[in-house]
Amino acid sequence: MEFLNAIGGYAIGLLGAGLAAFLACIGSAKGTGIAGEAGAGLIAEDPSKSGKAMILQVIPGTQGLYGFVIWFLAFGKLVPGMTVEQGMQVFGACLPIAIGGLLSAIAQGKVAAASVNILAKKPDDWSRGMILCIIVEFYAILSLLASFLMLNSISF
Repeated sequence: MEFLNAIGGYAIGLLGAGLAAFLACIGSAKGTGIAGEAGAGLIAEDPSKSGKAMILQVIPGTQGLYGFVIWFLAFGKLVPGMTVEQGMQVFGACLPIAIGGLLSAIAQGKVAAASVNILAKKPDDWSRGMILCIIVEFYAILSLLASFLMLNSISF
């Protein structure tokens, strides 16, 4: 039990920080992949739309960046010898972006893929698809903000 108390808090906090980056990046990889598949089909038919299709593909990638920002901030809170309770605080603060980033990036990838269809059928209305993507982005930003505020409220 002494060993867990000696490194447990640090390990739990490190796990939380890692999950923030790891899960958000998995979501971004999945989301950009979904949007990229749709974009590749459109570009094969009409290469002139590649720029707009790539913009739609990039949008679900922001969650991975948000997860990395929280990883960086959480990593700065970690100190060897921290208690299990302190480690749990860091871990808990990382969960909003870890889970919110994962799920919102996948959902945003699906919306971006549907927006590629708008681009294919009504190129002048492609910005409406961007707005749909931005609505999903709002929840990723809320997840980032929750994790950020929680991490900033922790003081050891």
